[in-house]
Amino acid sequence: MESLEKRIGYRFKNSVLLKEALTHPSLAYETKKPRFDNQRLEYLGDAVIQLILTNELFHLFPKFSEGKLTKLRSRLVSKEALCRFAEKIELGQHLLLGKGEASSGGRERPSNLADAMEALSGAIYLDGGLAPAEAFILNNFREFIEAIAREPEENNPKGELQEQLQSIKATSPSYRVISQEGPDHEKIFVSEVTWEGLKLGRGEGSSKKEAEVSAAAAALKEKRWAGFKSCE
Repeated sequence: MESLEKRIGYRFKNSVLLKEALTHPSLAYETKKPRFDNQRLEYLGDAVIQLILTNELFHLFPKFSEGKLTKLRSRLVSKEALCRFAEKIELGQHLLLGKGEASSGGRERPSNLADAMEALSGAIYLDGGLAPAEAFILNNFREFIEAIAREPEENNPKGELQEQLQSIKATSPSYRVISQEGPDHEKIFVSEVTWEGLKLGRGEGSSKKEAEVSAAAAALKEKRWAGFKSCE
């Protein structure tokens, strides 16, 4: 545990809290200690991270609306982002896992890493208070916060399309691959996005995700849902 404490720049007064933060539920199940895992600390850590990043963004962007600030925060606290932060401090190698979870790639599993990152933040908060938790979180999130400061507006056609459509009716658009051509190393996917029976747009890309983004961008340009009447 000392190597992890050195890496995060914080030494625990209560080492049990650190162990709890690193204990995956699979180990708790195997050892028949169901109350000793990191799920409660994960719950607390999520709130601590949200508070600290909300405060940071609030002061960093004094003219931004609540909606814009919420979008910026969601980019920082997504499971994908938390997983990247956990990888940065090599958190996976310190996780305490059940044998089955460990043998099936649990140390690299994004959900495990994201949850442990939240639990670790909660443990630091309980052990030392808000100041060391803030130092830990802002130190790890710093480069991403700086990236957001340089480019606060995210180019996210899928998110923007969903937001516009759900302002009309609370259903999400759906994407499907309608064709794929070429050899495996140069495959081109064509995706179509539909919503409420309407074909909104098509796009292509070298991956399914890229094709979906292209289809969403086409849909935003054509706005075929204009005039849609909801029965709700």
